[in-house]
Amino acid sequence: MRPLLNTLYVTTEGAWLRKDGENVVIDVEKAESGRLPLHLLSGIVCFGNVLMSPALMGHCCELGICVSFLTMNGRFLARVEGAVSGNVLLRREQYRCSDDPSRCAAVVCHILLGKIHNQRAVIRRAIRDHASSCSAAESGALVQADRGLAHIVERLHRTPDVDSLRGLEGDAARRYFDVFRNLIRVSDAGFQFEGRSRRPPRDRVNALLSFLYTLVTHDCRSALESVGLDPAVGFLHRDRPGRPGLALDLAEEFRSVLADRLALSLINRRQLRPTDFIVADSGAVTLKDDARKTVLVAYQERKREPLKHAFCGETAEIGLFPWLQAQLMARHLRGDLDAYPPFLWK
Repeated sequence: MRPLLNTLYVTTEGAWLRKDGENVVIDVEKAESGRLPLHLLSGIVCFGNVLMSPALMGHCCELGICVSFLTMNGRFLARVEGAVSGNVLLRREQYRCSDDPSRCAAVVCHILLGKIHNQRAVIRRAIRDHASSCSAAESGALVQADRGLAHIVERLHRTPDVDSLRGLEGDAARRYFDVFRNLIRVSDAGFQFEGRSRRPPRDRVNALLSFLYTLVTHDCRSALESVGLDPAVGFLHRDRPGRPGLALDLAEEFRSVLADRLALSLINRRQLRPTDFIVADSGAVTLKDDARKTVLVAYQERKREPLKHAFCGETAEIGLFPWLQAQLMARHLRGDLDAYPPFLWK
């Protein structure tokens, strides 16, 4: 099992990152504010106006450390990476599978099995943990949503084409987010949730979810590239210039476990408050700088939690699971596995 390396998140506007030997040094206002050995890092993510020396950037490329630049709100801008080391034969097989309707549908079916299974796990945990504090209506809605998702899982196996599977995925998302408000156990009006909104998020819960989804997708993209797959060519997500389709496919299995559960914990444990968000005149909602740091620390800690992988039978930090799933995807495309085994949270 490979070690779980850290990702360095830099959120301080005006920070300057430079190389000093085998260390990355973070300077703020011409004073050193941090120093980390490069061999402990798998990626560097820069939010907003963060600068990096060419020497450090080049060294990161040599070491295989991915450098990503995002806006302060987490929107992807650019990525710097070294030479692509992927297996061209594996990538060609990925493209052939994506272009083959029946093979593509089989992969999409299993991705959605994992996604909906994990959404059900989030709902069932809420029923188990909060049954005594839920009203009868709330409990009934959660049980009904769980049954509805179970019914969709049964229909996945009987759905032969990708477009119909996308329709079922949309139905599952609607049922899941219809009861997501019942998973928020604080009564603060600032955390009301009426459904998914993005580009821009229109409430605090959506702003938090969108930010966490960006982090999960970044990790999935890095995992896919590490095993030689092309993160741009997916199966569930259609090809679109600039869109990491396969990274978004892989992230579907992890959103509810890595992002949704963490968002609920941050809100329900009052680690975030409504005042930690900025509501613009346009209605767009974003995290404040300090709140973003709170989320990043919690996300890194969440990735350190051990979990047993249902298919591999190994216990590892959950932060390594995107890498494990990327390996399983590569093995399926090579023909070593008859089907892609999705990540099932238990």
